[in-house]
Amino acid sequence: MSVTRELLRRLPKAELHNHLDGSLRPATMIDLARAAHVELPSTDPEALARHMLASGIRSLEDYLSLFDVTVSLLQTPEAIERVAWEMCEDAAADNVRYIEVRYCPQLSTRGGLTLDDVVEAELRGFARGRTDFGVIARVINCSLRHYDPAVSVAIARHSVAWRDRGVVAFDLAGGEAGRPPGVHRQAFDVAAEGCLGITVHAGEAAGADSIADAVHHCHADRIGHGTRLYEDPVLRDYIRDRRILIECNITSNVQTRAVARAGEHPVRTYFDAGLNVTLSTDSWLMSGVRLSDEYWLAHAELGFDRAEIDRLILNGFEAAFCPWPERQTLLAAARDELAGLR
Repeated sequence: MSVTRELLRRLPKAELHNHLDGSLRPATMIDLARAAHVELPSTDPEALARHMLASGIRSLEDYLSLFDVTVSLLQTPEAIERVAWEMCEDAAADNVRYIEVRYCPQLSTRGGLTLDDVVEAELRGFARGRTDFGVIARVINCSLRHYDPAVSVAIARHSVAWRDRGVVAFDLAGGEAGRPPGVHRQAFDVAAEGCLGITVHAGEAAGADSIADAVHHCHADRIGHGTRLYEDPVLRDYIRDRRILIECNITSNVQTRAVARAGEHPVRTYFDAGLNVTLSTDSWLMSGVRLSDEYWLAHAELGFDRAEIDRLILNGFEAAFCPWPERQTLLAAARDELAGLR
């Protein structure tokens, strides 16, 4: 079965690892900056897109510094709602049917918004997006590694309170090296006891020990990135056997130098070893890709054929944090559509 870029765009997809503050449209950034009196590196959309693209950076920390610009624009309910709605429109254009969008709501409280205000605005945008474009979007609330653990606990408790209104999981993001997730263990306990899904950024800028900490001490159902899992074969097999999903992000891992180039990304090895893996983009703005582009990389650089791509896609639907009856419906529709696109 021939794999083309156009075919990959047409395939139904689920995206499980994408950041709200990493997926603004450049034109929207310019509008929001004008309203908020924020100075941008450029007021030309194409030039701004080039500036925000994570090319030539040296580390994860350099990559994360780009988010300072976008976060400064997400300080009003109107801005947050607009970006959430536009994400649904952009997802629909790439035939992404289900998307989980992660964001640290604490980042948008600089001007007086509460955590409730932030998440409510996100969910309003996603609700409008579902009506207008048919995309189902859910919220993953993040804390950040450099925060005091008490802040993480507060975000986790807030996430549990919003569990039945569209917040499906709790996550820990931010600079990873030297900041093990277990420092925030109490927050993960709160999330687990509150019956939230749990995913943890781990194994990108730190080694397999970070992944082990996420799994053994933070109740991780899924691992964000998991790039360096290969460093610990015993842990790799443990994660394989328990079907813990690895959310792989090829392009952003190249950008942050977690891997040297796309053709060396370990997702190929993980898939062949029977691990539960799927592809995501991490961020549309900084990474400069959409989900179909990641699947093209997997095909062109790592040799994934059509049947294997279908499996990666279905893994994403199967591991979504939405309720099982909803997942069954999404899965059945995706299987039927994949079978019909030959």
